[in-house]
Amino acid sequence: MDSSVLLTDLYQLTMAYGYWKSHRAHHEAVFHLHFRKPPFGGGYTIAAGLEPVIEWLQGFHFAPDDLAYLARIPGNDGKPIFEQAFLDHLGRMRLELDIEAVPEGTVVFPHQPLVRVRGPILQGQLLETALLCLVNFNTLIATKAARICQAAGSGPVLEFGLRRAQGLDGALSASRAAHIGGCASTSNVLAGKRYGIPVRGTHAHSWVMSFDDEEAAFEAYAQAMPNNCVFLVDTYDTLAGVRKAIRVGLRLRERGHELVGIRLDSGDLAWLSVEARKLLDEAGFPKALIVASNDLDERTIASIQQQGGQIAVWGVGTKLVTAYDQPALGGVYKLSAIREPGRAWKPRIKLSEQAIKVSNPGIQNTRRFIRAGEAVGDVIWDESSGEPDRWIMVDPADHTRRHELQPGTPSEDLLVPIFRHGGLVYARPPLSDIRSRTQAQLRLFHPGIKRLDNPHQYPVGLEAGLHARKTELILAARGQAGGSAHSG
Repeated sequence: MDSSVLLTDLYQLTMAYGYWKSHRAHHEAVFHLHFRKPPFGGGYTIAAGLEPVIEWLQGFHFAPDDLAYLARIPGNDGKPIFEQAFLDHLGRMRLELDIEAVPEGTVVFPHQPLVRVRGPILQGQLLETALLCLVNFNTLIATKAARICQAAGSGPVLEFGLRRAQGLDGALSASRAAHIGGCASTSNVLAGKRYGIPVRGTHAHSWVMSFDDEEAAFEAYAQAMPNNCVFLVDTYDTLAGVRKAIRVGLRLRERGHELVGIRLDSGDLAWLSVEARKLLDEAGFPKALIVASNDLDERTIASIQQQGGQIAVWGVGTKLVTAYDQPALGGVYKLSAIREPGRAWKPRIKLSEQAIKVSNPGIQNTRRFIRAGEAVGDVIWDESSGEPDRWIMVDPADHTRRHELQPGTPSEDLLVPIFRHGGLVYARPPLSDIRSRTQAQLRLFHPGIKRLDNPHQYPVGLEAGLHARKTELILAARGQAGGSAHSG
């Protein structure tokens, strides 16, 4: 497997060098990857990207050409910034980390750890950039897809954003993440081959324009591919195109095949779909599908639905695979605990003048409580302190608001083991199972939380003991109590 270990920012390597140089490379540390706000103004997020993370980690090693390149990087004085003994250390290094993560397809919320990395601080530091790159983008697209599919209701969504995606890797990642989020199929044939996603597609305007007559174009396509006839009808006059598609459909039926449907790619999709439905039904094609495309997203789809549109299948491209209205998730990767060999853990906290950017200390997990088939609250807790006798959730926005979860309420921790001492221990599910998990997870949450706009806020808070320790660290750091921000 080719090495992609240099898929990182230079400062990760300079910090690693600093740890090694100061004889702290084997101090044990805990890092957490989380995000601070749900994307798209929504009320939930779909975790994705674990599979590409696993693949990247399994190939984690510094190859000779990687080390040769690092040896040539100069400092301000023109001399190498890394000494050879450090590069030799990297060449011998193999992952020793314990890694937990939230399974793909899980509904998650701000500040909850999506990935937890524990082990030698030098190694944990080197994972930051790649993990953020892989988790941020995949989570963003899976969430966008879930919102679009939610707006589409029972109508399947076809992802066909390959031509507008952010590069080839972005296109493949987006197709996979969109399928996790709920898209039924993709136009991306390589994604279909690689990930087992169903592929769909018919023809473009260029097919129609290559003929002198639109109906002749439909007829030729029906002759070539009688079992895949969805005609794009808006090249010239949409409703006239529908009538021509019907005439070809009747001849197709005489030959023992059936018109699958028509596609609308421009104009007033709500009105056109209603009129096209009338024409198709009157001609004896009640099962012919109306497929719609044209810069769709969840809000446009919801609007068409509210107007009584008769669209059965939605083709969504640009605004899905580019996460058009929010091009980045904004996940972060923060150190939360550290200890010297044989010593006790010391919690770490990052402060900020913005409360949302103050990190949580400790070895975190998220406990989700479920009552009568509905998720009722998530509590972020510190495993290093053990399970509390009482599960009391503190509202992060108002510390005076506290809620105790009833004893005996069914619950589960969201993080599961992925690597132990660098070895993979996770049974990787097929993509179809991950997609099904997304749907099952979404059913756990009240409809108000899944509203496209102004969603209800799902209760997520810190366990009371963790909140108390975090408060002590903040006060210490700000000089309002004795000690330091790094005291245990």
